[in-house]
Amino acid sequence: MEGDRTLNHTLTVRIKRVREGTPLPYYASAGAAGLDLVAAIDEPLTLAPRARHAVPTGIALALPGRDWVALVFARSGLATRAGLALANGVGVIDSDYRGEVLVAVVNLSDEPITIRPHDRIAQMLFVPVGVARLLEVDELDATERGAGGFGSTGVRAE
Repeated sequence: MEGDRTLNHTLTVRIKRVREGTPLPYYASAGAAGLDLVAAIDEPLTLAPRARHAVPTGIALALPGRDWVALVFARSGLATRAGLALANGVGVIDSDYRGEVLVAVVNLSDEPITIRPHDRIAQMLFVPVGVARLLEVDELDATERGAGGFGSTGVRAE
């Protein structure tokens, strides 16, 4: 039964507080996939509609090697209720980056959004990375889909 599989993907990630008093990221529930990241700011930050800002999280990471990446995603509740999204879609924290983790947010709503100190602003997941070895060829093998792009599989949202 698929639900009975036992997988152990525990990963040790070294973390450093770079701003005093910053709460460390945490899993908000036992089934949460991502750690919540908080705004490491000293005073409220108000974003005008369509405004962007790089919000500090107060932490820096050391991933265990090139075969891991930390990905930063929007929090679905904030995105749905308030219109706060990530300006870059998904943040990528490479294994060799040692600076403070910043979250590039954008206010997609028509109203100002205020972020308060230690508000949860994003979530971070740790994902294994496959490092590609590129092999240049003259031709690619044929598939039924071929070079069909957007919408070419017949699935359309209406």
